[in-house]
Amino acid sequence: MIIEPRIRGFICTTAHPDGCAWRVNQEVDHAVARRPSVDRGPRNVLIIGASTGYGLSSRVVAGASYGASTLGVFLERPPADGRTASAGWYNDVALRRALSARGRYATSVNGDAFADAVKDEVAGTIARDLGQVDLVIYSLAAPRRRHPETGRLHQSVIKPIGAPFTDRSVDTATGTVSDVTLESATDAEIEDTVAVMGGDDWRRWIERLDAESLLAPGATTVAYSYVGPRLTWPIYHDGTIGRAKADLAACARRLDDALAPLGGRALVSVNQAVVTQSSAAIPVVSLYLALLRRAMAERGLTQGCIEQMQRLFDEQLYAAGPPRTDADGLIRLDDLEQRADVQHDVMRRWRTVTTANLEEVSDIRGYRREFLKLFGFACPSIDYTAPTDPRAPANTEPAVSVPVL
Repeated sequence: MIIEPRIRGFICTTAHPDGCAWRVNQEVDHAVARRPSVDRGPRNVLIIGASTGYGLSSRVVAGASYGASTLGVFLERPPADGRTASAGWYNDVALRRALSARGRYATSVNGDAFADAVKDEVAGTIARDLGQVDLVIYSLAAPRRRHPETGRLHQSVIKPIGAPFTDRSVDTATGTVSDVTLESATDAEIEDTVAVMGGDDWRRWIERLDAESLLAPGATTVAYSYVGPRLTWPIYHDGTIGRAKADLAACARRLDDALAPLGGRALVSVNQAVVTQSSAAIPVVSLYLALLRRAMAERGLTQGCIEQMQRLFDEQLYAAGPPRTDADGLIRLDDLEQRADVQHDVMRRWRTVTTANLEEVSDIRGYRREFLKLFGFACPSIDYTAPTDPRAPANTEPAVSVPVL
């Protein structure tokens, strides 16, 4: 079949397997070229949220750069009835193939990471194949969660707290810059967002692994977060997402204490804003990203997920000394984004950007290109006019699927 991008809102409902493989292999090549010369690093890594964005790149660095065995967890749609799989499903197939070709153990569990059934499957896989894990990455981005104890369905929202918020955003498809207003969140919406995006599920994962002695002595766990500039704080840092991220940071402190008897540690890494499926869903942030990409490119500071994760492993988690954190105990990989000259430039552009001058003052074209690449489109050397089989390559084992309860 001929596979074309079908964009609906901030998502693409189709994905191209060859393009997804091209993107994954680009990241693998990057990681292999930067293989550390020192004998430090993880041996067995669990990545929760491993199919896209920072979680995918974490698995690439762990497996391709550090030679670790990796176990990925995600919820992705396989191909069926003439429909393509989701991009994350193709990403996983391509990455497991690339790692297996290099002699690295790489397996995956496809299911709802919030569910106890998935935790059961993962715990059993670790016990059977790896014995223990010494690094657990928590990079889960999900819109909703059914709590395994209460059965209650929590739906997250992206809203300010206390008062409505109005500012500019961009329709990335049309390039129209206009004001968008977000109504303030209710107490119930705040609670639901914290339940989905806060630290509770991360805690449940670590406590489960610890209780079954599946964490190696000195094990590290890292969750990913974002702070952003003051420009976006009303809907992020001070909004419902920010409340959830504060809960995540508080959870890290409690987990750090709990892991002390193992000689372990729990950390939160604040990563840079990049084009991901998650960031594309946040109003105002899409315009900020288009302006940020231009400001950083002009200074030679452009970094994507793979560069950020390589920095996390090389300069923080497995550097000679302990990780460098800020006053709140957070690893700050957003240091280049937060540079004063970069933010000054972004704000200067923000005050003048319009529909008419959008392409002149921003990198909206690059934003669109990177967005399409998330789904395997706009990738060089891929012939998108050629028929493509949407099924997985025949010589790649499918991920173990766990029913969503």
